[in-house]
Amino acid sequence: MTALLRRFGHFFLSLAQETGRAMLFLFAALAQAFVPPYRFRRLWQEIYFIGCKSLLIIFLTAAFTGMVLALQGYYTLRKYGSESALGSVVALSLIRELGPVLAALMVSGRAGSAITAEIGIMRITEQLDAMDTMAVNPLQYVVMPKLLAGIISVPLLTAIFNVVGILGGFLVGVLLLGVSSGSYFSGMTQSVVSLDVNGGFVKSLVFGLTIMLVACYHGYFTERGAEGVSYATTRTVVVSAILVLAWDYVLTSFFM
Repeated sequence: MTALLRRFGHFFLSLAQETGRAMLFLFAALAQAFVPPYRFRRLWQEIYFIGCKSLLIIFLTAAFTGMVLALQGYYTLRKYGSESALGSVVALSLIRELGPVLAALMVSGRAGSAITAEIGIMRITEQLDAMDTMAVNPLQYVVMPKLLAGIISVPLLTAIFNVVGILGGFLVGVLLLGVSSGSYFSGMTQSVVSLDVNGGFVKSLVFGLTIMLVACYHGYFTERGAEGVSYATTRTVVVSAILVLAWDYVLTSFFM
């Protein structure tokens, strides 16, 4: 029993230490945004990599998510004679929950893992140390643009996800299953309020920052060569997914 308690205590102490270290890393990196020279070119490059190159997977995931929501929602609502509420079900499900969460998970799997591998390789090949030698702050040149790009890109990708998902639901619900297009969109406009949109927007901001922080942190402190890069990349995807789902619960409770 004592050994078990000791293990739990060691785990929570390590978790607290790791969290504090990550927060210090975050504040140090974000502070570099206000220190010249300003890396606007690097920021645009990261927005292109995180945002533009994630569009295809966002489009595909959103379209099929909206289609499945419409299909499942229609056959559930039909039991109660409420097919006209299909637009509300699809829109609220996407805007409140599925849009921010699934967009964040897709960005984590595609961009977050790549960023961890990139920074991790720079660490084990001593490129980050070389930047320090040349008086170039690696936090400012490498980490800070990625954090800001994540904060900017993920909300935009989430908005695109929501729109594409709603259109996917329209294709299935209206064109395939015969729901009235007027009731599909009128129910949506009546049920979706500003609190739903604001909640989804705040979630996407938090998710974007969380994903980029986890990816940059694990890449920046990579150890043990190629094996360490592999471990850090895997850990980034797993930790990002867990934190996104945990933040989703906390923020959903706050906006209810």
